[in-house]
Amino acid sequence: MGAKTIEDLLAKEAIRDLVLSYSRGVDRQDVALLRDLYTEDATDTHGTTFDGPAEAYCDFLEKSFPYMRYSGHHVCNHLIEVNGDTAHGEVYCIALHLLPDGSGGYLEDLLTVRYIDNYRRCEDGRWRFSKRTVTYDFNVRRPVGEDCIKDLPDRGKDPSYSQLASPLFQRGGRHD
Repeated sequence: MGAKTIEDLLAKEAIRDLVLSYSRGVDRQDVALLRDLYTEDATDTHGTTFDGPAEAYCDFLEKSFPYMRYSGHHVCNHLIEVNGDTAHGEVYCIALHLLPDGSGGYLEDLLTVRYIDNYRRCEDGRWRFSKRTVTYDFNVRRPVGEDCIKDLPDRGKDPSYSQLASPLFQRGGRHD
């Protein structure tokens, strides 16, 4: 196995961590973490919901968080091609959100999506998203009853912060 092969494998693993960190950032409503995942000039296109600079996308998410009763992003297939300090990837994901229905109840928003990503290794050696485009392959919204949401955990008391002592699991930007 050559040095370039090992370097590419290490890059792919770092990029997979980047993608998983994005899911954690959205699901744990950690905007500081999300902001650390994009290059300064990155863009993010989320279908008809958002299209623009990643910094503005993070602002958009931060304003949306109080209305999302639950969010779960479950990463499936992830193909990555590394070319030196840039890479491209396609991530399959199942996402579930509980959103207000406007009448005091909630809607289950179930999506299967693909993230079409461009990645860049930055000066600090970390991989970040330089461009992210979401393709919605399937989406269904339906009302959910109170019994489905009554026992959801309080995000402010998420046990991962107290039980997983590693800096990886703490709030805020990525930690070394």
